[in-house]
Amino acid sequence: MSVNDTVNSENSVWNRQVYHRLKLAVSLGLRRQLFLAVSDDLHLRNQVAARLHSTLAYPVGQVLYQPADGQGISTPAYPRLVTLRLNVSEPNPIEQINQWLTNYPPPVVGASQDNPGKPLPIPTFQIVGVEQLTKESVSGQRLFLHYLRLCEQYFSGQKSSRFLESSVLLWLSRPWLSAIQQSVPEFWRWRTGVFVFAGEPTPATQNQGYPERFSSYQSFNFGNFEQSILDDFSLETEVRARDTTELELSDQIDLPTDMSGNTPQVKDEVSGSISELLTSKPKPQGLSTTNSQVKTPSLLSLSHVSQELTELVSATSNKNVVPAGEDNWQPQELLLEIEKLHSQKASGEMLATAYLQLGNLYRLYIEQGNSTLENLMVAIIAYQEAITYDDKSPELPNILNDLGTLYWMLYRTPSSSEAGQTYIEQAIEFYQLALKIISPETQTETYARVQNNLGTAYGDLAGFAHPAENWQKAVSAYIEALRYRRVELDALKYAACQNNLGTAYWHLAQYHQPIVHLKQAIAAYKQALAYYHPQDEPLKYGMIQNNIGTAYWNLAQYEQPVEHLQLAIEVYREALKYRTPANVPSACAATENNLGTAYWHLANCSQTQKEERRKLLQLCIDAYEEAIALADSLSNTALSFDLFATHNNLGLAHYQLVTDNSFDGEQTRRSHHLEAALNNHLQALNGLSKQPEAYQTTFTYIVRTIRAFHNELGIQGQNLALSKVPGHLLPEILPKL
Repeated sequence: MSVNDTVNSENSVWNRQVYHRLKLAVSLGLRRQLFLAVSDDLHLRNQVAARLHSTLAYPVGQVLYQPADGQGISTPAYPRLVTLRLNVSEPNPIEQINQWLTNYPPPVVGASQDNPGKPLPIPTFQIVGVEQLTKESVSGQRLFLHYLRLCEQYFSGQKSSRFLESSVLLWLSRPWLSAIQQSVPEFWRWRTGVFVFAGEPTPATQNQGYPERFSSYQSFNFGNFEQSILDDFSLETEVRARDTTELELSDQIDLPTDMSGNTPQVKDEVSGSISELLTSKPKPQGLSTTNSQVKTPSLLSLSHVSQELTELVSATSNKNVVPAGEDNWQPQELLLEIEKLHSQKASGEMLATAYLQLGNLYRLYIEQGNSTLENLMVAIIAYQEAITYDDKSPELPNILNDLGTLYWMLYRTPSSSEAGQTYIEQAIEFYQLALKIISPETQTETYARVQNNLGTAYGDLAGFAHPAENWQKAVSAYIEALRYRRVELDALKYAACQNNLGTAYWHLAQYHQPIVHLKQAIAAYKQALAYYHPQDEPLKYGMIQNNIGTAYWNLAQYEQPVEHLQLAIEVYREALKYRTPANVPSACAATENNLGTAYWHLANCSQTQKEERRKLLQLCIDAYEEAIALADSLSNTALSFDLFATHNNLGLAHYQLVTDNSFDGEQTRRSHHLEAALNNHLQALNGLSKQPEAYQTTFTYIVRTIRAFHNELGIQGQNLALSKVPGHLLPEILPKL
């Protein structure tokens, strides 16, 4: 039974999404994680908790580790998830966890005469039964809150306990969630994530109880696996494409919006980005072919393959098209073959190969753009199973890289910022695990690919915390990738990594040593540019020219402004030869916007002569007008620059041109520029109603422009200006004239 079978149809999609998020978070196996799951429907709670346990815990009583030499004793399976019912007479979750660990200490595996071995990881603890406290006395309820306050001391490191080595999933009803928020705020602050399930409240007396330990469907051969690999089984992020496609930072570094001091923004994109959002999950539908209809009942009765994997394959198999030229095996047939191998007690290598084939098939679906949550989940689970049954496979580095990338893809789906940080940190750990088992001398291409992906992940992590530190780590990872990325083997990948390095340096320059890091960014971009020939890669060539222009623009804020602004203008104009309105209108608009800003700053340098200033302001106006015209033609396309700020900037350029002492234009030209200034400021004002500060600044520009009408063209000019202003603004404008 799936989780969403336990609730009505209105809540089923929501609960299924929450379940998968919760399952992912728990399966990471990180230390000191505090998850709060909220459900007033106790039947639903029991179903979900049981499902988590059956999926994540290990079987009891089966042999997990057998010494290779046949000596010593075998080790019974040790769970990764333990479910405890809160003792309402002494509601101390810390003591219950510590007591369980005393009774069932982690067994040591891998011990031999020469090797002391190592203990298995401490499990995650799932605690249920808090809702039963509502039937206890007030003092009993307060005692529970008191013990939660003691948890704060453990989390803050003031006491030592094996409890700290575990994570905790605490099931609560909504009233208890509210009580914790209000009465134990420090405990609430330590939460890692909150997962709220929808459902009608159930009286506590209907709770049928919950066993402390569960048997599970599968045993895992730990062998010589590293603990962190075992802890990190679940969803993935970017897949190692068969042609070793990888994460690459993309192009857009676009100058900003307002000329009054905003800094340029570097926009990072990654190739193979997700196109489908994490919304509803498709319900299983009847399979279309006769062959599939025959096999579907068999899938429902599989006893060795996990139920979750079976359900996901059933839900996706008739929605994905096998890529051209690939094996025509359908996912259902692969599952049946895996079930057959289990029944025949096939070797771990054979099972791993079968699961890997299933994961690769879904990876191909993802590469085709079918990056649905279900496809990601199947690929993840299949790769996990492949590693479980063969932890010495030569494919292990690539699989770990794929798992890191699939976590990255999960991070890129809409989710809470807290979850996003967890996902990207998990991606980083997978990449680091892959690097531990890769020899850069013999596996240079794989090593470079993983280092490049690691750099991209650190760049994303910088958006959550410690930006300077994480951008520095990104720089280090890209530099390490470039040590082993050989130009003669793949010049374009080398160039892409240099572009990524340049972008990382650009970001690092925003935090410290701007001159040093901006110059390093420019050097890296130029290295990339050397391998992007405009005839073969016109869009990427134009992209990197745009990046160089922005780095020069930024550098002009610190030293040699005229020289660096001239260089910025030169490379922006070069970029526009390839970023054309016909090819990439949105990118062309962004570069035109950047070019206009560079012209404006150069016009306002103290060294610029008056006649040259007028020419530069006119060129600024031309560039901004082109950017706005292109933007207006792209009705449903997201822009990488602030269009309202560009309107304001264009208005300022028209205003400055007219009010400059050296301007000698006739009255008609003066009126033309002032009308253009007023119209652009009014356009900006219309879009800034929800931005009070920007709205007020723009309103000031409008008043100033109307005054310029009066100064340049007399009362007749002022009346002309007022005739263009919307009536609702006049009562506020007139007193200021």
